[in-house]
Amino acid sequence: MKLIFAGTPEFAAIALAALFDAGHEIALVLTQPDRPAGRGMQLQVSPVKALALRHGVEVLQPLSLKQDPVARRRIAAVEADAMIVAAYGLILPQDVLDMPRFGCLNIHASLLPRWRGAAPIQRAIQAGDAETGVAIMQMEAGLDTGATFAAVRTPIAADDTAARLHDRLAEMGARLIVDTLARLPLSAVPQASEGITYADKINRAEAWLDWKQSALVLDRLIRAFQPFPIAQTRFQGEILKIHAAYPNGANCEKTTVAPGTIRIADKTGVTVACGEGTLTLTELQRPGGKRLPAAQFLAGCAALKAGVCFDAGCGAA
Repeated sequence: MKLIFAGTPEFAAIALAALFDAGHEIALVLTQPDRPAGRGMQLQVSPVKALALRHGVEVLQPLSLKQDPVARRRIAAVEADAMIVAAYGLILPQDVLDMPRFGCLNIHASLLPRWRGAAPIQRAIQAGDAETGVAIMQMEAGLDTGATFAAVRTPIAADDTAARLHDRLAEMGARLIVDTLARLPLSAVPQASEGITYADKINRAEAWLDWKQSALVLDRLIRAFQPFPIAQTRFQGEILKIHAAYPNGANCEKTTVAPGTIRIADKTGVTVACGEGTLTLTELQRPGGKRLPAAQFLAGCAALKAGVCFDAGCGAA
C-alpha cells in the first residue's frame, strides 16, 4: 500500500520500521518539530524522523495541522491508501482524517475503551490492571473513540515497569498493524459503551511518594513512572529518586510505626513503613548522582538507616 505515517517517539518508530520491512510504500512521514534536549539543549530529531531520513522519505513537521494548509495540501496530494498514526502528538482535522482511501488507523497502547488518552501504559500499571494490550483503531474526531479493527492482549507482570511494557507493546503493535493492513478492507467493531476510562497525561507532581498510601499502591506508582518522571521522596531536605522497589507480604498488612519510617537498611534494600505494609527500595539516586543498587547507595549515605524517617512520611518540612 501507499501509506502516510504520523508518529514521533520510539513506540512509533518500531511500527514504521515494521511497515518498511513489510514492503509498504511510505510516501510521506509526519512527526513533531525538532526540540531541544539533553544537557546542551541541542535540537534533537524524533526517532521517527531519524528512521524516515535513513530511508530517504520526505518528512513534514507542522506545528499544527489545523493551521497549516500547505501541509494539508501535501497530505492530500499523496493520495494514500491509509495514514498510520502512532503517538503522533498532534490533532488530525476531519479533512485530514478523510483524505486516505481507508482513512487513518491508530496504533493505541491499550484495550479500548479502557485507557483512552495520552498515557495508557503508565495508567494501566498504576491502576493495577491485570492485563493490557494494543488496539488498531479507525480514527475519528473524538478522543480515541473510533471503532477497532483488531486487538492483542498481554498480562501485566508484578515487576513490569512502564519502560518494559512499552517495549513489549511497541513490538505487538508493529506486528498488528502489518497484519491489519494485509486484511483491508476490513470491518471495524464499535467500542463498548461501558468500561471507558481516560489516561491523563503524566504530571511530574504525581511522582512524589506519599508514604501514607499502601505499599502496593506505591510499588505500582514507582513502576508506572519508570523511566519518566521517576518516583521521588525527600530525605533530610534532599530529593531522592526511587527507581525500583517491591512490596512485602501478600496482603501488605498494617505496620505499627509511622508511615515513612525506615525499618531496615541493609544490602538487600531500604524497607520503609507505609500506610499499609512495607516497601523495600532497591535502586536509589541522589541529586547529580548515579542510579545505584541499595548496597552501593547506602555506602555513600550513612544517615539513611533504620529508625529515621523520610521527610514526607513523618510530617517533617
